[in-house]
Amino acid sequence: MNKRLVKSNNRMVSGVCAGIAEYFGIDPTIVRIALVLFCALGGSGFLAYVLAAIIMPNA
Repeated sequence: MNKRLVKSNNRMVSGVCAGIAEYFGIDPTIVRIALVLFCALGGSGFLAYVLAAIIMPNA
């Protein structure tokens, strides 16, 4: 079975964090907290989130 990295329908903003969590089989809250930490520690998380929201296809 091929796993694909796609945006999830379990979305808060655009579904990127939930899609990443589903791909790796972890809780979406952990990915969301990691995103907040990356945003707070230099802002690279925001850029990565925006790029992922543009690049990742919908489920």
